[in-house]
Amino acid sequence: MIWRGSPRALALTAAAFMALALLPSISGCSAGQSTLSRVLDALSNDEKPLPAEAKQQLKRFETVYRAYSTEPDKTERLEYFGFAYRRVRANYVKEIPDATLIDAAVKGVRETKAKPGSLPPKKLVKAALESMVASLDSHSAYLDADEFRESFVRTKGEFGGLGIEITMEDGLVKVIAPIEGTPAEQAGLKAGDLITHVDGEPIKGKTLPQAVKRMRGRAGTRISLTIRRPGFGDFPVTLTRAIIKIKAVRWRIEGDIGYVRVARFTEKVETGIEKALAGIHEKLGPRLAGVVLDLRNNPGGLLDQSLVLADNFLDEGEIVSIRGRDPDRDRSHKAVKGDLAKGALMVVLINAGSASASEIVASALQFHGRATLMGVRSFGKGSVQTILPLPVEGGIRMTTALFYAPNGNTIQARGVTPNIFLGPAKETKRRRESDLPGAIPAVGKQKLKAQNRPTVPEDACPAAGEKEDRQLGCALAFLHAGSAKNFLAMIGGRPRI
Repeated sequence: MIWRGSPRALALTAAAFMALALLPSISGCSAGQSTLSRVLDALSNDEKPLPAEAKQQLKRFETVYRAYSTEPDKTERLEYFGFAYRRVRANYVKEIPDATLIDAAVKGVRETKAKPGSLPPKKLVKAALESMVASLDSHSAYLDADEFRESFVRTKGEFGGLGIEITMEDGLVKVIAPIEGTPAEQAGLKAGDLITHVDGEPIKGKTLPQAVKRMRGRAGTRISLTIRRPGFGDFPVTLTRAIIKIKAVRWRIEGDIGYVRVARFTEKVETGIEKALAGIHEKLGPRLAGVVLDLRNNPGGLLDQSLVLADNFLDEGEIVSIRGRDPDRDRSHKAVKGDLAKGALMVVLINAGSASASEIVASALQFHGRATLMGVRSFGKGSVQTILPLPVEGGIRMTTALFYAPNGNTIQARGVTPNIFLGPAKETKRRRESDLPGAIPAVGKQKLKAQNRPTVPEDACPAAGEKEDRQLGCALAFLHAGSAKNFLAMIGGRPRI
């Protein structure tokens, strides 16, 4: 489970789980009241009273609920909605007008196209919550019971599926990055691909959780996706679902250079990076000429593991700060002494599929001069999602804070700009976080300035490794050159126009 929120969010979570544990004792009191109502009452004892406007908006939703519900006089699910609404309005990263939240909830009910009096209360409230939470930004979502359980599994480094990190864009599923060694990568899916149909059924009109549910299934079963790729149009791809086992950290020796690939920030990054650096030092010893840290197409994951990774290459300085609506709950994470690479020269490879936790590591190592960043500007996903459990079942994954790089600017909607651009002579425009519907804008004065950053065409560098990776070849050449000046003179880099 991704716990990346404020202490208050964790406290709310603990309270919810405590309430669930106490259900047997709660169920013995308040005769005539349902279990759900009793849980809601227990959790709401410490709630501050809602302001008049919020109460008025809840009344407006109640009118819609009673009009569309098959059981208008049963209010347990209405109370469930009210509990979730309170959590959203109190904990989202920025204040949202109450009328805006309820407008989105009402829209969700009406988009079911159900006739008045025909929606079961559970289905009605689910439609309302999915629409309300999805309206916040592309990373926030209501989780039903199955999706909530799945959220506990994903960060363990093993889960069922296709092996893609996704988001929603213009009503379609967008691939942020395929995960190495998975059916998605083997089928040739790429960052930026849009999924328009699943087994012939259109994605348009579905929420992200609904689309994800459509793509899940038992390992060994087949699924057909329709992919839309710029320059290629729409084409079908058939995959076989599998149990996805992510090896978070891989490493190898490239001559006298250590290569470390971090594919995703799961719980296994901390032990994986320690073993990788120990193995590199054991094999190369004093011959070590440098380290390449490859974060390309790494979609992120656990915040604490990104802190561990950055700290393992820094002796001091801020890694990232996390700021939300309440300044009293802001916090800063700093490095402590202990560089596993022992001061060796470093290159970090990033691309448009490097997101979230990857960007935290890249921005910290770049700011403190510990590594040279090479590649293209990263995705720009710099927001913190906290999973808030709801009573009895389900939960809300909600954006509660933003990451701030050591330079004082948000990573959100800005990304991390490399020191040296790598790529084809004419770079294809790639959509990033800032292009997503409802994206939270960047905060800070610094503007993206690429004009003075040198650019090196990929084909100017030798291919490296089994995949004949020219970007890796550029990184190796840079480390052997010893400085940016020597590297550019050797490769023929030019100013970016």
